[in-house]
Amino acid sequence: MRTAKIERATHESKVLVELDLDGSGKTDISTGVGFYDHMLAQLGKHGGFDLKVQTVGDLEVDAHHTVEDTALAVGSAFAEALGSKAGLTRFGDALVPLDEVLVQASVDLSGRPYVVHDEPTNIAPYIGPIYPTSLTRHIWESFGHTARITLHVSVLRASRPGAQPDAHHVVEAQFKAVARALRVACAVDPRNAGQIPSTKGVL
Repeated sequence: MRTAKIERATHESKVLVELDLDGSGKTDISTGVGFYDHMLAQLGKHGGFDLKVQTVGDLEVDAHHTVEDTALAVGSAFAEALGSKAGLTRFGDALVPLDEVLVQASVDLSGRPYVVHDEPTNIAPYIGPIYPTSLTRHIWESFGHTARITLHVSVLRASRPGAQPDAHHVVEAQFKAVARALRVACAVDPRNAGQIPSTKGVL
C-alpha cells in the first residue's frame, strides 16, 4: 500500500495530510484559502491520487504560513508513500494547456531536492482575496524539498501577445502539469521488476 499520513503542528498552523498514490483522484481539501484548495484538488484529481488535506493556520496574519506548511506536509506525504521507489518509472513529464496558457512540468524522483520555476512576472498579485501569486514558486520549492524530488515547472505561454496574463489560468495550469508529471513518475513500471530505477541502487 503506497499510502501516507502526515501530521504537522507548529505555532502557526496545524496540518493533516492523507495520501494514497494508487487512488482514483478523490480529494477532500480544506486549508481556509479557497484558491489553494482548488489547486490541491487539481493535484489529486489529475495525478490520480486520493488526497486529503486539512489545515488550520494563522490566516489572521496572512496566507503564507498556511500555504507553506501545507506544501511541506504534502511533500512529506509523497516521500513517505513512495518508500524506496523500487519498480517505479521515476521520471515523468507533461505539457498541459489551459486555454491560452501552456505549461511544461518535469519530475525526477531523484532523492535530491531541486526546483526550477519559471513564470511571468506581470501576473496579478492576488487570486481571490488572500492567495498571493508570489506564493506559487514557494509552494513548489517547499513541496520539492520535502518530497525529495527534482522538479522543473515552466510557463511556456501565459497569454496572447500583448495581453495581460490570467493569473488563475497561469497557476492552475502549473498544478495540472505537475500532477500529470507526478502521475507518470510514480507509476509502477513492470519492466523494472521491483528494482530501484538507478544505477546507484538507491534513490
